[in-house]
Amino acid sequence: MTINVIIKKAVERIKKENKLLTPDFYAEAFCKEAQIAGILVADCNQIDKHVNNLDKKYQEELKQYRIKTIDELLRFIVSKLNRMNPSNSAKLIESQSQLLKRILSVSGVLHNKEVSELSSKTADGLDNGADSTKLDNYRQLWMNFLTTYDDTFLQKLSKVTKVNSKDLKSTINGINLSGFSAEAKVEQSFTLASKLLIASLVPSIASSANDEIANVTDTLRKDPELLTSKSMAYEVKEAISLRIALDKASVKEMVQSLDIVLDKLSHQLISLIERTDTSTVEIQAIKKDLEKFDVEAVSDFSVAHKKLYSIAVNLEEQTAALGVDLKTHNKELQDMGNRISILEKELQEAKEASKEDFLTKLANRRALDEYLKIKEGEFERYGRDYSLVMFDIDLFKNVNDTYGHDAGDAVLAGFAKVLQSKARNVDVVGRFGGEEFLVILSNSELPGALIFAEKVRKSVQSTKFMYKGQRIDVTVSGGVSHRKQFSSQKESLDSADEQLYAAKDNGRNRVEPQA
Repeated sequence: MTINVIIKKAVERIKKENKLLTPDFYAEAFCKEAQIAGILVADCNQIDKHVNNLDKKYQEELKQYRIKTIDELLRFIVSKLNRMNPSNSAKLIESQSQLLKRILSVSGVLHNKEVSELSSKTADGLDNGADSTKLDNYRQLWMNFLTTYDDTFLQKLSKVTKVNSKDLKSTINGINLSGFSAEAKVEQSFTLASKLLIASLVPSIASSANDEIANVTDTLRKDPELLTSKSMAYEVKEAISLRIALDKASVKEMVQSLDIVLDKLSHQLISLIERTDTSTVEIQAIKKDLEKFDVEAVSDFSVAHKKLYSIAVNLEEQTAALGVDLKTHNKELQDMGNRISILEKELQEAKEASKEDFLTKLANRRALDEYLKIKEGEFERYGRDYSLVMFDIDLFKNVNDTYGHDAGDAVLAGFAKVLQSKARNVDVVGRFGGEEFLVILSNSELPGALIFAEKVRKSVQSTKFMYKGQRIDVTVSGGVSHRKQFSSQKESLDSADEQLYAAKDNGRNRVEPQA
């Protein structure tokens, strides 16, 4: 069936249903006719694509409804929005704010490479639009680091001072050099002071230090006594200022990342508003408020929170009003649902009346039963003999499990083409069920039937079954029976099936009985 025929039938369907020829009704009718014709159209699968992007709990809930159009899906989403707690958006902002505060509090106490890496990872997550679950994840990582942080390395100073892990300055000032020679005391003091100073120069929030700080730390590490030099004191002072500047810059980047997240949130809300056909003047005003919201002008998280919370509350009020308006059309929606149910029933009846297998385009089980009755009648009246060949694709479940069910469908369709190419015009080829196929060979005795089955087996073994550029190796097993050798058609059909399973038991990729 061609696209033009489907288009024509879609227009006829709209007329029969007394509908106006609108884009929505036309799209609905076209997709139904395409489905009946067995033609896959990407635009007709948009509902499934959008539904798969929803949360699992909403996907489960949607199964209870018969969503057929984008408008119906939007109505479902709008109804969910109407029932949402107006503080949901505020909770997301609050989670982001709490995360950033946690980063600042932890990094203010620790000077360590792991903190820098974790800060960078969190900033990247914010920049990429992390949701509240991921934000909670990051906050947990910071909490885990803080609770597992090991500062026992400071105990190495316990011989010369009272260690205070919360105040490095008091630890350094309390260093006790008694028991050491004057020269050793000076050398150890300089070494210890230089190590602590170097540790303090490591950016606590910024992901890395720049070359100037690195040069100062390398110089102090090689010669700690340079601490007495005025020029070195100046360089250290500059390095400390630079370290603070790097940390401030990193905090600013994190705030900007948060602003980007908030901006994306506003765009998503605007997009949702614009996708509805009944946006009111009040909702348009909310959109303008979001567009005018200047994140760069907001220096305080609480200010940003209050503004966004106010916009979210306003949006909730307007969407609630929209929901009231939608309820007035409930009767029309119910009528449409009833019509859809009737159409689905008619479609199911049409499928049951069909004699063609939807996937392989071969005769289906119902048609095969009719052909078998005809052949049996000819055999009894006129003595016209026939043979039966039962085929089964070997290890077909492995194909589905390894490559997916779409690949399995491609293999079934490909095997059907092989059968059609080898069968004669007088033969009947059909899908018996699942991956089993039956061929009725007219005027054929056992030797000829075995030759036919072996040709099919060899052809399948040498055929390249391809799916998305990947070759799938396929083999089949076959069972053959000759009607004349049995007292009834049922015994002949049962024999073909038994021979098929004998081929499976004897190693697959073979035909039984052996010629």
